Amino acid sequence: MIVFDMECSKGHVFEGWFNSIESFEEQDRKNLIACPYCNDSSIRKVISPVAMKGSSSRDEERQPDTVDYARLAKEVVEYINRNFEDVGTDFAREALKMHYSVTEKRNIRGSATEEEEKTLKEEGVDFFKIPVPKIDGDKKN
Repeated sequence: MIVFDMECSKGHVFEGWFNSIESFEEQDRKNLIACPYCNDSSIRKVISPVAMKGSSSRDEERQPDTVDYARLAKEVVEYINRNFEDVGTDFAREALKMHYSVTEKRNIRGSATEEEEKTLKEEGVDFFKIPVPKIDGDKKN
């Protein structure tokens, strides 16, 4: 997993999580990455703050922080569940309504068939797929 700080053309800064640099580049080429604030798909990677390693022996003895990926995945799923309306199998229909200003834009989640995904792409609807892992104790997924 790799994380990039990104910025849209309107100046919003956000993080993007990708399986690899190649995954980021492919999604960027296909305009599948969009700003979570304004849905702008014109994005660029920005320089992330980095930690500087000192030369003291104390720094050398310190172990690097480890990432609890299970906890991170659970937090991502919980964030999506709290902040995106579940429209189920009506995802494509609702996305098209928002795209054509029939309904107000909002954060939605749901499922779509391959044919519906193809239609959304042809119509110029920006969306991206997030694999949602099953979390222990989660009855919904």
